[in-house]
Amino acid sequence: MGGTSTASGTRLTNHGIRETDARNGVPDGDLMSDTEHVGGVTEPNENRDGAYHTGVDDTESALHGKDLSISYPTSDGPVVECDRIDVPEGAITALVGPNGSGKSTLLKALSDHLAPDSGSVVLNGREIQQYGSKELARALGHLSQENESPESLTVGDLVAHGRYPHRGFFDAVSDSDREAIDRALDLAGVEHLRETEIGNLSGGQKQLAWIAMVLAQETDTLLLDEPTTFLDLHHQLRVMETISRLNETEGVTVAIVLHDIAQAARFADYLIALDDGAVYDWGPPREVVTEELLADVFKIDAAVTYGPDPQILPKRSITE
Repeated sequence: MGGTSTASGTRLTNHGIRETDARNGVPDGDLMSDTEHVGGVTEPNENRDGAYHTGVDDTESALHGKDLSISYPTSDGPVVECDRIDVPEGAITALVGPNGSGKSTLLKALSDHLAPDSGSVVLNGREIQQYGSKELARALGHLSQENESPESLTVGDLVAHGRYPHRGFFDAVSDSDREAIDRALDLAGVEHLRETEIGNLSGGQKQLAWIAMVLAQETDTLLLDEPTTFLDLHHQLRVMETISRLNETEGVTVAIVLHDIAQAARFADYLIALDDGAVYDWGPPREVVTEELLADVFKIDAAVTYGPDPQILPKRSITE
């Protein structure tokens, strides 16, 4: 299955088969889960400490990619090419764009689940390939689009797997692990489902449970690939409110792939708009969400008004 990569590097698969860590080729855990200067924005610059500034409000980047060319073994040439991509520290950055624009591919490269053909990905001043698998899982949480686990697993047990990178292979669950699990369940709003089996949850509840598992990792940076897809509006808002709360209260850096550009504009501090594998524009929502972008990238004729957040009123689709 396409699966969801748990930030721990462990994999929960529908086959229950141990898989190997794609980065080092060795088994990693018992349970398995699949788990530019653009738009008038100033080119980021490196300071003396090795930190990068985005050029927007002098904000530093927690995670960035440079001179990236990314492809799959089956693709004819690069799927994504970009000179520079930044995820500002302590902010929520949303990747937006039409289907096939490269959002998920870029996120896989940023999370070290897909090695770029060329270029580099840097997390907290170090190239991401320099991290060991557990070390990376303690610094960077990643949740992909599809998540599967045994239906008999309880929510509490699922969330406990987020503690994998903090424990040795034979270590028992510690008091600090229990505290992290309790906190993650509370933050995600699923404490009342702790003893409920995964198979008895709704789609929205399952997604919140998986988010709780990633929160239990206690990473400073979190990457989420379309966590609101296929959810009803209530659960979409629950998921986005959980992410916002985590960012506001804990200062966690978030990069999130979203299909709904209006939702992205409401919840994100920065948007990265992708079109055909390249960065079209990057910056605060009020600067990125324009009628020109909606026509060029999303192929819709729409009116954009600005209150606290950009408001989008679609009129018609644009035929090529």
